[in-house]
Amino acid sequence: MRRSEQRRRAIVALYQRDLTGRPLTETLPADATPFTHGLAYAVEDYQDELDQQIGAHAKNWTLDRIAPLERAVLRVALLEILHPDAVLGEKPIPPEAAIDEAVETAKEFCGADAPGFVNGVLGAVLRQRQGVAR
Repeated sequence: MRRSEQRRRAIVALYQRDLTGRPLTETLPADATPFTHGLAYAVEDYQDELDQQIGAHAKNWTLDRIAPLERAVLRVALLEILHPDAVLGEKPIPPEAAIDEAVETAKEFCGADAPGFVNGVLGAVLRQRQGVAR
């Protein structure tokens, strides 16, 4: 299974967890790969930090106003940008690739404005991390 599909499965599990309050043990598919498990649980471990970054870079948006699916997409991409080694035993992807994956996922699963929003938030985080003002 392609890594992009595994990421999407982690996003869906995180989205379902947020909507239902059920633990990841119940929202992850029974046949989820170790990468999907690792990604979802790493997002859960770092969620406070990830949410702080989303809140700081989502201009004029509070975290609770962002659609749950978009939050899940942002959290997974931010994890891979900020903590590339969080999923043990997996080769990290470049930050730009994490952003591209997130934008493509938002195009496929979210509303029409979501890809631009996701790109803007993740791009702002990356620019800050690289020390580039814009």
